[in-house]
Amino acid sequence: MTLPKLPIIDGMDNVGAVVADKAFDATSLIDCIEAMNATVVIPPKANRKVLRSYDKHVYKSRNLIERFFARLKQFRRIATRYDKLDVRFEAFISIAAALIWLA
Repeated sequence: MTLPKLPIIDGMDNVGAVVADKAFDATSLIDCIEAMNATVVIPPKANRKVLRSYDKHVYKSRNLIERFFARLKQFRRIATRYDKLDVRFEAFISIAAALIWLA
């Protein structure tokens, strides 16, 4: 049985783990991630009949990534996407990420 490719994970290759919040706790998504031989780090919803286990330590690292994107969006030029060329937009994201890293 081949599983359908879902647009949310289409194009992801050589992934060790997929970390997401409870909103992505869908059986079809979890089956596709497991078919890619990746570890599923998605906490189960409270209304799930059979609760799955997940790595809580890996899930905690998701918070660092969310905080980074929140700080990145504080740069007005990135949040409003003033740069129309992808190269310039990517360059400013690199500059902003370096400033966040140095702070």
